[in-house]
Amino acid sequence: MNKVILMGRLTRDPEVRYTQTNNTLVASFSLAVNRRFTREGDAQTADFINIVAWGKTGEFCSKYFKKGQQVAVVGRIQTRTWEDQSGQKRYTTEVIAEETYFADSKRDSNGGSFDNTFGGDTQVSSGDTSDFEVSSGDDLPF
Repeated sequence: MNKVILMGRLTRDPEVRYTQTNNTLVASFSLAVNRRFTREGDAQTADFINIVAWGKTGEFCSKYFKKGQQVAVVGRIQTRTWEDQSGQKRYTTEVIAEETYFADSKRDSNGGSFDNTFGGDTQVSSGDTSDFEVSSGDDLPF
């Protein structure tokens, strides 16, 4: 099974290009994903992971994702090889996004305080761009 779930901050705005053969949209961006565990006294470290989103998912990312925003990505790891212009063999590993979500709270996206919970107050997938509200009150049954 090849399944990846990441949550991190965009290091740059998504970069959009189109394939030459069938003009399919491809969005590329990078996520800074904090490592969960650090040794006491060490600064928190992050991994910088390249993400590629195709078609409708790529269109969603290019339209709504911006540098610094916290997002969640569900997808799969893919490795590729190619030869550069000087004949050198190059390798890359990237995550192919199958689902993408906002992970900032509404307050954070409007310049307010930061809520570091998955989904925050709003969670919108790349398949549905309508707002979905979740109450943060104590009256939830779970």
